[in-house]
Amino acid sequence: MNLLTNLNKSLAHLKGLTALLLICSCVSVNAQRIGIGANKPAAPAASVMDPANPKEYTIAEVTVSGTQFLDPNSMISISGLKPGDKIRLPGPAIPSSIKRMMDFGTLDDVEILYTKIEADKVWLNIHIKERPRLYKVSFSGIRKGEKETLNDKVKLIKGRVITPTVIKNTQLVIKKYYMDKGFYYTKVKVLQIPDSTRGQATLNFTIDKGKKVKIEKIDIEGNTAISDKTLKRKMKGTKQKRIGRLFNPSKYIPKKYDEDKEKLIAYYRKNGYRDATIQFDTIKNGEETISIDMKIDEGTKYFYRDITWSGNYLYTSKYLGDRLGIKKGDVYNPEELDKKINGIPGQDVSSIYMDDGYLYFRIEPTERAVEGDSIDVELRMFEGKQATINRILLNGNTKTSDRVVLRELFTLPGQKFSKTEIINTQRQLSQMGYFDPEKIQINPIPNQQDGTVDIEYTVEEKPSDQIELSGGWGGYIGFVGTLGLVFNNFSIKNIPNRETWRPLPSGDGQKLSLRFQANGKQYQTYSMSFSEPWLGGKKPINFGVSIQRTVYRLTDLNSMYGIGGLNGGSRTINYRGGYYNNGITFSLGRRLKEPDRNLVMTHSLSYQRYRLDDLDIFGIGYTNGNSNNISFNTTISRNTLSDFQFPRSGSNISLSATVTPPYSAFRQKEFSDKTDTYRWVEYHKWMFDASYYATIAGKLVLSTRAHMGFLGNYDKTDNYSPFGRFIVGGSGLAGQGTFSLADQDIIGLRGYEDQKVGPITQNGRPASGGGVVYNKYVMELRYPVSLNPQATIFILGFAEGGNNWGTYKEFNPFDLKRSAGVGARIFMPAFGLLGIDWGYGFDKIQGSDKRSGAQFHFTIGQQIR
Repeated sequence: MNLLTNLNKSLAHLKGLTALLLICSCVSVNAQRIGIGANKPAAPAASVMDPANPKEYTIAEVTVSGTQFLDPNSMISISGLKPGDKIRLPGPAIPSSIKRMMDFGTLDDVEILYTKIEADKVWLNIHIKERPRLYKVSFSGIRKGEKETLNDKVKLIKGRVITPTVIKNTQLVIKKYYMDKGFYYTKVKVLQIPDSTRGQATLNFTIDKGKKVKIEKIDIEGNTAISDKTLKRKMKGTKQKRIGRLFNPSKYIPKKYDEDKEKLIAYYRKNGYRDATIQFDTIKNGEETISIDMKIDEGTKYFYRDITWSGNYLYTSKYLGDRLGIKKGDVYNPEELDKKINGIPGQDVSSIYMDDGYLYFRIEPTERAVEGDSIDVELRMFEGKQATINRILLNGNTKTSDRVVLRELFTLPGQKFSKTEIINTQRQLSQMGYFDPEKIQINPIPNQQDGTVDIEYTVEEKPSDQIELSGGWGGYIGFVGTLGLVFNNFSIKNIPNRETWRPLPSGDGQKLSLRFQANGKQYQTYSMSFSEPWLGGKKPINFGVSIQRTVYRLTDLNSMYGIGGLNGGSRTINYRGGYYNNGITFSLGRRLKEPDRNLVMTHSLSYQRYRLDDLDIFGIGYTNGNSNNISFNTTISRNTLSDFQFPRSGSNISLSATVTPPYSAFRQKEFSDKTDTYRWVEYHKWMFDASYYATIAGKLVLSTRAHMGFLGNYDKTDNYSPFGRFIVGGSGLAGQGTFSLADQDIIGLRGYEDQKVGPITQNGRPASGGGVVYNKYVMELRYPVSLNPQATIFILGFAEGGNNWGTYKEFNPFDLKRSAGVGARIFMPAFGLLGIDWGYGFDKIQGSDKRSGAQFHFTIGQQIR
């Protein structure tokens, strides 16, 4: 024991001199173990260990103790100590092994002991202490909803090893989350609650958000060319306090502040101040507010002097300069220069080359000289060689068949590469309605060795089928409800193949629609339609067929309780008139090639048979009889919308003409009986619709629309057909009554009652038959709340005006019923479009002496036209 005591004293003196003494020691013949580890001080050694004279040993065996979750063999492998290896004791091998194991990150402590020494052999034991594993995460000091959000943010998985880095990173994530919401002084404390029996621990984060930090004042110095007001307006996410600020609160969010500083410099450079910088900015902290001081060095405003071209062989410098559109003396704006080189498909300089196959074309703008306020720019070009499309690669279409997607592409193998055609293809895929427009990716893969390019299209399917289901019990009427099913990606071919049903046969791009609507026995309508967009599979020829049946019976409500009134009598229902309509329509449409491929021409042939049974739906004394309507329709439309659900750019224009045979031209005389007059329906109808969309700032979209309709006759009298007229007012939804029965077009006009805008009868009420000419103009501002394909939501503000006239003598396109209001739209694949609008009508409708006033409107499954 005296020897051990003396050796203890010697090691205590040598402890600060060398790290080589950090080894494990062991005593004597009694197998007493003495050792050190990563977090242990030096320990005594036996007389066989002489620090001044290290000895070489062969490792006879390595064992591991203390493990709970880790594999002992893996620990031995990490340590680098293997049986048969030779090591010096004392020596660097043991400390190095400990360091390697601690660097592994899952251990809290490591001891390497030797349990036995015989001659030149040593038996080693690695004793480890594992870090605890995560059992759960809890939060204190915040609301329940915030806890759920933070769980998604921190993403700590149960069973993960708890390390200081994990804890620190989690604290930073929590702080950042609250700082992004304006809580600049958020404090996060962590408490680790161990469970030694299971080797696990709970992490509890206590959060003190403090109060939201607002910006008291923003002081900007050094700016003379651009005013404080303009610069502060450009800082979209950093606003100082003022009364009435609602949509851009004055929260201080460091991330947005950094972004706004970059926007300020970008705005300066856009206006020619190439050298503009923020010399310094200071944040002055207060208890609940901060102030920002900023100093800007604007520098010189620069202008273009000479613009030269080099490396161009296919086109002259003059031609390229005219296409560029930048002249000497224009304000120097690198952002605009890049946009005119690469940013406007079909109009920029790069499109000249890249639409002709020059995939490898590039332009490098270079400042050749800067003198005073003038800059010379050289546009160095590399034209390269033309590339031909080799293969088309398609990914992500798990439901839609390859051929349905490939036939919509404008980039085909063997064609020259075209930048514009790729963009047109992207728009075409968006308009199909089967894929998420935000997830469509196009990746050209060039093969420079053989001068070809593969184009990879990646899409993500979204639900496109729709269901409309509503119902109730209408007392004496009976069942009231609607059932509608729309399958937008149907496949007749796959009906026998049950394995392809998801849950119905799909993937061929066909459309099947079924609809049933009933109001007891009073009103019933059934319809079915089917369309094939590529008849024959080789050309974009759309074939469609639809059939329908409508039954309307007018109920005598006064006799529903029979004799005895409300207190008795038989509950019988008397019907005093009815209307019946059966119809079938065939259509054939084709995508045109000239003047461009966005044009579609559609022809349709329709037969409708109407029967009136003691019911005057037009108010003209035609109460009994059968009417036949054979009509031919031609529609020319051009659609360049960027998206089907929420278009941000493009237009949609259509012109349609519907004609019936001119039966009156073959008559010898006019019929005195209306039954004979309307036995064969005749008219010609012309309709024009135009919509235009443009992004004006950020996600804010401007939509402008114009709609017109004209109904004519053949006999040049004022006796226009009661069929095919226009009904204006309200939401534009066809009602369950006479106003939706005789092929009328239902036109919405928000701010006014449904179907009440138009000509009036002699008793001052709106004419049920409708008008012969209408026009309508709409302007909307739209902003998306969510572009998720599962629920596309946007809000809107609108101003619109329209009117409806019974004769052309009364027609005045400037006599409009005006309205304005706000609304919202929700598009869900399963239910279609749902909308609500609040509109205020500023004008009086015919037959009324007061303004229309405020109205609420609901829409289902359609846009208001």
